[in-house]
Amino acid sequence: MPIDDHPLRYQLANELHARPFPSLTVPCRAVFLAVKKVQDAASRDRARDLAHLVALLDRHGAPHPQPGATHYSGQIGQAVLKWEQHTEFVTYTAFLPGLGARPFDPADFEIFPEDWLVSAPGARVTSAMIRVCPRPASDGEANALVNEWMVPESVAVSRMLDDALIAAGDFRIDPAGHQRFALFASQGVGSRRVGRVVQRICEIETYKTMSMLGFTRIGAVAPRMTEIDEELTRLMTLMTHVDAPEEQTLQALLRASSELESLSAQTSFRLSATAAYEALVTQRIAVLREERFEGRQTFREFMARRFDPAMRTVKSAEKRLEAMSARAMRAGDLLRTRVEVKRSEQNQQLLESMDRRARTQLQLQETVEGLSVVAISYYAVSLASYLLYPVAGAAGLSKGMLTALVTLPVILLVWMMIRRIRHSVEKG
Repeated sequence: MPIDDHPLRYQLANELHARPFPSLTVPCRAVFLAVKKVQDAASRDRARDLAHLVALLDRHGAPHPQPGATHYSGQIGQAVLKWEQHTEFVTYTAFLPGLGARPFDPADFEIFPEDWLVSAPGARVTSAMIRVCPRPASDGEANALVNEWMVPESVAVSRMLDDALIAAGDFRIDPAGHQRFALFASQGVGSRRVGRVVQRICEIETYKTMSMLGFTRIGAVAPRMTEIDEELTRLMTLMTHVDAPEEQTLQALLRASSELESLSAQTSFRLSATAAYEALVTQRIAVLREERFEGRQTFREFMARRFDPAMRTVKSAEKRLEAMSARAMRAGDLLRTRVEVKRSEQNQQLLESMDRRARTQLQLQETVEGLSVVAISYYAVSLASYLLYPVAGAAGLSKGMLTALVTLPVILLVWMMIRRIRHSVEKG
């Protein structure tokens, strides 16, 4: 068409089809491994993850993925390997034909060499073995196999996708260190449908485990949150006393607020990731369209009884942390307002004191000014008298009379001169 394509048009369209579901023929089995960095991080070292995958492929002479790839699917020996790179973890799923010598045989994991596992860029967050076999002739036989393979008191079993399959899992780690899941597929179920269910089960296990990391993080910081909460309560109670030391209380509130902000920064990534993983777990279970099997608990009920309370604890702790931060900020604002009001009162008192001192100084100045007029007038009258003594004889006046006559004019002139000087200074 005579129109330019957006540079990302094909990339965006292909992203929707980047990770197709596996196509599995019954019977088969799968081994699943998820590897995560020990520390929380916004992203993994993608180059190291890709190099680790290439090292496994080289052992089997398999072709390499494209540079910068985030997913891969290919044949390694008798197995089909599916590799996916996510924000926090990478997953390896190997699909093996047949059911093997014995159910959930740990030897199936030997497809991942021991020395290759040791060099993994991270630690195992979960691993699982999935057994996909034909559905038995009766539900009672399937129920007996589930009891034989898994822990009965914690197992979850469901009919899925309109009773096309029966899925079971106890979400426990077996002696070999893996989770166990069993699928019983009805005759005629499509290979892609089986692959979708296997993929969903792997995702449910992975996202459930990643969600629980938030629960453990909250458990680690909860004691300190309680201590800070008690400190905030103590400080707010102290604020109600009139004689409370405002400056010290404000400093303590600022320390508590800073520590709460630090805790929030340390847990924000983990808590937001937990919320996202929890939503994925719920969505993945919903699309399986579960129905009850032989009175057993379903996957949804298992999560509601054990997983959901942990997630509610995480949400409650997150809200509590936000509320404590807001409370500390409000208390700090109130105390700062109280300190500012007290300082304003002190400043008002200081201004009033300065005003009184200014009035006193003015009174003293006026007193000194009057004394200055007297003193200067005294010396001025003396000088004027000495100056006019020769004229007194010619005018027939005595010295006393002459002094009396010049005293008032001299005093008036001196007073006017000092007043004029003061006005000039005040105007300047």
